Amino acid sequence: MGKKVTVVGAGFYGSTTAQRLAEYDVFDTVVITDIVEGKPAGLALDLNQSRAIEGFETKVVGVTTGPNGEGYEAIEGSDVVVITAGLPRKPGMSRMDLLETNAKIVRQVAENVAKYAPNAVVIVVSNPLDEMTALAQLATQFPKNRVLGQAGMLDTARFSNFVAEALNVPVKSVRTLTLGSHGDTMVPVPSQSTVNGKPLRDAMPAAQIEELVVKTRNGGAEVVALLKTGSAYYAPSAAAARMAKAVAEDSGDVMPVCAWVDGEYGISGVYLGVEAQIGAEGVKRVVETDLDADELASLKEAAEAVRAKQADVASM
Repeated sequence: MGKKVTVVGAGFYGSTTAQRLAEYDVFDTVVITDIVEGKPAGLALDLNQSRAIEGFETKVVGVTTGPNGEGYEAIEGSDVVVITAGLPRKPGMSRMDLLETNAKIVRQVAENVAKYAPNAVVIVVSNPLDEMTALAQLATQFPKNRVLGQAGMLDTARFSNFVAEALNVPVKSVRTLTLGSHGDTMVPVPSQSTVNGKPLRDAMPAAQIEELVVKTRNGGAEVVALLKTGSAYYAPSAAAARMAKAVAEDSGDVMPVCAWVDGEYGISGVYLGVEAQIGAEGVKRVVETDLDADELASLKEAAEAVRAKQADVASM
């Protein structure tokens, strides 16, 4: 049987994710769902008509879903489900401002995923990311390795881009890493960041690195402020699609994601941004990266900050 992936939510993020997944041509079917009547079917029609031009065979199917789970039977047998559903940020809003509204949406989606795609790996991208990932796991009751969140891939990509621009070097020559939460307690890891294989700290002064860290932390807010009517989707969808591809191909690629941490770094019982090996079962294992003392302290601080908020969502 061929591979199947579902993208829940047909906004800019969801539709761009569906496009990337279809163009990879590693799935037989991409299902895109939304509560807006006709929108997913229209997008699917449009995407399918691009197949002859872009040269992919993946079939895109669009389905409208209802408040009582109508339409979700279309996701049956999905190997991966990407949850993008929820409201995007508006200028001046923090990710946490979305907590209550998006918790209701994500819970309902997750319950339907559990019903119709009980063997899927779930990739959560709805904000606030760390909390919604924890909520999706609670609502699906899936093993924790099969529910993960997209955050570190995006934050790391933003950090790498800013470093490449600042040094005027090719972006592929830069390797950076961010851990922790998706938001205020993001933990950049300069000790593991390099430019052309040499330490980032040798390539630029500490003050400039700190400036780029702040810019990375505010990367999403900067986009929101400029767009005024939505939030980022090109870079975030690229990150989510790469994660889904790694699951489909059982690649074992190591990526920074929001994963369940249980003992690694001396931290237990929390969803947190860490590096993890990704494959068919979701997170194969959390990879402990060598951190300096300050970075480790910041990661533990981030863990406690998100732990408190993740406890709150259990009752939502």
